[in-house]
Amino acid sequence: MKVLVIGSEENIEEFKIKFGHLSDCQFETDYNFEAELKNFDVIFDFLIADSPEQFEIFNEYEGLNLFVSAPKISLAELAFYQAQIKCNLFGFNGLPSFLTRDILEVSCYNDQQKNVLEQICKSLNTDFEIVKDRVGMVSPRIIFMIINEAFYTLQEGTATIEAIDTGMKLGTNYPFGPFEWCTKIGIHNVYETLEAIYEDTKDERYKVCPLLKRQYLLS
Repeated sequence: MKVLVIGSEENIEEFKIKFGHLSDCQFETDYNFEAELKNFDVIFDFLIADSPEQFEIFNEYEGLNLFVSAPKISLAELAFYQAQIKCNLFGFNGLPSFLTRDILEVSCYNDQQKNVLEQICKSLNTDFEIVKDRVGMVSPRIIFMIINEAFYTLQEGTATIEAIDTGMKLGTNYPFGPFEWCTKIGIHNVYETLEAIYEDTKDERYKVCPLLKRQYLLS
């Protein structure tokens, strides 16, 4: 299987951890590459949420298998300005620390592509779980809401960062406390994803805590 990966150095390193068994991969850190897209069996794009206009170059190819990192943007939003979707379009949770899990969190642009997705994941030798095509997917929505609430708790002076992290790990058996998780994921990813979810849902649970926003602006 010939795979093209477009992402930051951090994205590429996590991809190698998850899919290190793949022998034919090409890695690019931006869209200035000369490779023929039609020559790849699968393309993973971590960057498209910040450059959605790039989707047009992929959609020119009939049947191209394209996975885009979806937590910050839905597939429907990405495809909205295209008259016809020619490629096989999938979302994946490519946020730091999520990709390397045993189960790949994915979404499909339409139900007809599920059989194609199953065959691709079999070739990639990964288990997967299909979630609805919504901004934030599933696990980021849950974890980022907890991180946001932790910032509110800190802002109110109820507990320290260390106490909140320790309490969440002991009380819920989570692998990390919310602030530890925020550091691993990157506060810019947490903030930007929460902003996108709130814009999509207008649900107050995802309204960014002022302290989290301040830390994001200072980062």
